[in-house]
Amino acid sequence: MIEIRGLHKSFDGNHVLRGIDLDVEQGETMVVIGRSGCGKSVLLKLIIGLMKPDRGSVVVAGKDVARMNRAELNELRKTFGMLFQSAALFDSLTVGENVGFGLRRFTDLSNTEIAHKVAEKLELVGLSGVESLRPAQLSGGMKKRAGLARALAMDPQIVLYDEPTTGIDPILSASINEMVRDLNDRLGVTSVVVTHDMASANIVGDRIAMLHEGVIRCVGTPEDIQTSDDPVCRQFVEGRADNDVEEPIVKSGGSGNV
Repeated sequence: MIEIRGLHKSFDGNHVLRGIDLDVEQGETMVVIGRSGCGKSVLLKLIIGLMKPDRGSVVVAGKDVARMNRAELNELRKTFGMLFQSAALFDSLTVGENVGFGLRRFTDLSNTEIAHKVAEKLELVGLSGVESLRPAQLSGGMKKRAGLARALAMDPQIVLYDEPTTGIDPILSASINEMVRDLNDRLGVTSVVVTHDMASANIVGDRIAMLHEGVIRCVGTPEDIQTSDDPVCRQFVEGRADNDVEEPIVKSGGSGNV
């Protein structure tokens, strides 16, 4: 579904991605792990075409994202859903209006049909009956769920998750992880999840890829990653601050949200 080859991206001379090669199979959940500032969120933005690579390619369903014009990109993005780190709900809209935003803008569905679809997606993420609430009235976990309902509203083929468990407590994190896994199993979508949370990675991932110093350092099943003999991979998995393992030389670039 997604083929990434020789992907490079720099910001003001800071070479963040240095030649990434990675395949994401149709229907699988690929988790990309790595330290803060290593380029995980930049990778998501390149996949969905919000940024263009300096070199290399991202091919989605056989189409090179960087070679698309604006109209082609807009059509491609209709096949994506994205859950942002902070959920990114519009404060001025109700939950129902947030979830139905894309449906109103990009489809010809009637108000009744949109309301039905919004209720369906909210029920899917365990938030039935909250359509009239404002984002400010939701807890952190509820905002994440509402953001996911919005990501699923257009029935996407691919869902991108940017740090889905950041900023919520361990119990809510476990709930989000179970929901992501369950939704993938039920809907059969292809997912890319970026996180530095190994507990989350092991639960939701069919495969895990570690991004380190701008390249994919190791990739495999959760079991493969847990038993890897690569010293950098093992340091991250075990959460050690060993002095004998080199620190990453790549730091955040651009806006800092890398």
